[in-house]
Amino acid sequence: RGCTDVLCCMVFILFITGYIILGLIAWVHGDPRRVAYPTDSKGHFCGQKGTPNENKSILFYFNLLSCTSPSVMINLQCPTTQICVSKCPEKFLTYLEMQLPFKRDKHSWEYYSQFCKSPIFHSAKSLSEIVMDDECPAAIFPSKPFLRRCFPDFSTKNGTLTVGNKTTFEDGKGQIRNAVELRAAAKNINKVLDAKAFGVKVFEDYATSWYWILIGLTIAMLLSWLFLLLLRFIAGFLFWIFVLGVLGIIGYGIWHCYQQYRNLQERPNSHLTIYDLGIQTDISMYLQLKQTWFAFMVILSILEVLVILLLIFLRDRIRISIALLKEGSKAIGYVPTTLIYPVFTFFLLSICICYWAVIAVYLATSGTPIYKVITPEGKCKYENRTCDPDIFNTTEMSRACPGAQCNFAFYGGNSLYYQYISTFQIFNLFIFLWLINFVIALGQCALAGAFASYYWALRKPDDIPPYPLFTAFGRAIRYHTGSLAFGSLLLALIQMFRIALEYLDKRIKDNQNNIAKFLQHCLKCCFWCLEKVVKFLNRNAYVMIAIYGKNFCRSAKDAFDLLIRNILKVAVLDKVTDFVLVLGKILVSGCIGVLAFLLFTQRISIIIEGPTSLNYYWVPLLTVIAGSYLVAHGFFSVYAMCIDTIFICFCEDLERNDGSTEKPYFIAPALHGILNKRHLVPQKQKE
Repeated sequence: RGCTDVLCCMVFILFITGYIILGLIAWVHGDPRRVAYPTDSKGHFCGQKGTPNENKSILFYFNLLSCTSPSVMINLQCPTTQICVSKCPEKFLTYLEMQLPFKRDKHSWEYYSQFCKSPIFHSAKSLSEIVMDDECPAAIFPSKPFLRRCFPDFSTKNGTLTVGNKTTFEDGKGQIRNAVELRAAAKNINKVLDAKAFGVKVFEDYATSWYWILIGLTIAMLLSWLFLLLLRFIAGFLFWIFVLGVLGIIGYGIWHCYQQYRNLQERPNSHLTIYDLGIQTDISMYLQLKQTWFAFMVILSILEVLVILLLIFLRDRIRISIALLKEGSKAIGYVPTTLIYPVFTFFLLSICICYWAVIAVYLATSGTPIYKVITPEGKCKYENRTCDPDIFNTTEMSRACPGAQCNFAFYGGNSLYYQYISTFQIFNLFIFLWLINFVIALGQCALAGAFASYYWALRKPDDIPPYPLFTAFGRAIRYHTGSLAFGSLLLALIQMFRIALEYLDKRIKDNQNNIAKFLQHCLKCCFWCLEKVVKFLNRNAYVMIAIYGKNFCRSAKDAFDLLIRNILKVAVLDKVTDFVLVLGKILVSGCIGVLAFLLFTQRISIIIEGPTSLNYYWVPLLTVIAGSYLVAHGFFSVYAMCIDTIFICFCEDLERNDGSTEKPYFIAPALHGILNKRHLVPQKQKE
């Protein structure tokens, strides 16, 4: 063997080196605290240890009515003064209302003064003076902290929107405002606060049931291992266990949905629909509707019928699938270390994801504080000009624009690095996609090499080389890094185009005509199909690389030609074997899901006591089901790669050998008789 696609290997290494350098530069210039902590108008962090605002972790807005949307507030670009406070206001008060009590009792000012720039500020100034000097808010109203910012305490009373149980309030400037106007400035805050409560409950459920989730995932791993071991000895029987198990689980789901539907018919308001309920953050409310359970019942019934129809139409090819499963199980039995490889792949993918996320955060928080001129009315000629808050009051901009402020806007700079932050983010995403595809390609090539060494051993297991997986992995890294990088690069480019299309679609969604929308949907469909085709070709190209050690283009061409010459057998492999493996994944996740459902809903409390203080039992339930499916997918993906490799090797075997004593077939005679119609000449095993 020799090194393949050396140029692409060098480019790949060059990009990885640049990626590491970018990470170091971002680490020097970035500051993740800017994401975790809000920033006041002077660019100071709220709640940061070792600063004057250490005990003031919440951001307070002087005039929330000047803000137009929550996105503006979260981005810290609302045209009003922002300061750090220790808690949000809990009642309605105006600056004018504090004047009379202050004359009688100096301590009455203590509560209101904590929302001013300086607690020792003298409250005897007139309203116009404090508005002009921007020392205190004209009014405060009940608020709740969310995302470390004070947002209005909205609620609904008898169908009417209220703030602190009031529908109207004074804005401190002599005007009466209502809650609807405040919501226009803080759009959808009530729903966001509800989402916060929902998130807290979900977190509580995870904290209560995390060990049960781990137990469920461990059982899923053991069950997947057990199925793979049993496939070697009782593949035919286990296939029907898969089928009947899946049909039984879906049937149980249909029966349960019917029972819930029938029980809800006897309750009041059973005529309500999902449309009447609208969008709710509390998903359990949808489970109180009989329409929801009816929809679930219909979906499961359709799925049950589809599985039965597929079994009917594929009944003649089940024998082929069972034979492939037996051969694949035999190969995995001789190379058992392949079952551990998905853990290594998961470890490498986790490193790539974490590195990408860290760089993205550091790039997003790079720069120095940038201050800009803002005015409540937005009618100043210096609006959005950069400024210096320390000398702003003495500049021409302050005199030309009465009421203007020099507030913190964002982090940035004028250097070359800051000008290309967005370009670096795109580069970060591209290398991330390239690395993810490379890790997957490396795993496929290493597994293919291990299973190919099994297939091309004439006397099994005597001729199988020692440590086949480790040898195949080292061979792929030493000789074929460039070829794997080439195939991964093609996928990464296609995925970048798809992401760019999605981004453009969201940016110009409202300005598109019907023709433009149609063309964009066509492009999305084409790139989706192209990605699937390239993934299929890459997978088979990696098998050819593992067998012959040729470059990527030559291997992809050879694999494509080989598959075209055996197109009927390819159809059998993809349709039947993949269907069996999908049934296995569904069965594993379904079994764990049923057990988790019985546990979290206290249906088997006599046998074992599950968590009794869950807010939403479906939170850990869905987590266990999804996690079990991913665990099963990891193990069965090894099985799928094994069968694909054996099939490619089988096609090569038929073309290179004729079954004679001089050129014996390497495949088992029983499997050859099933996959090939020609007579198999019994091969003479070497002593």
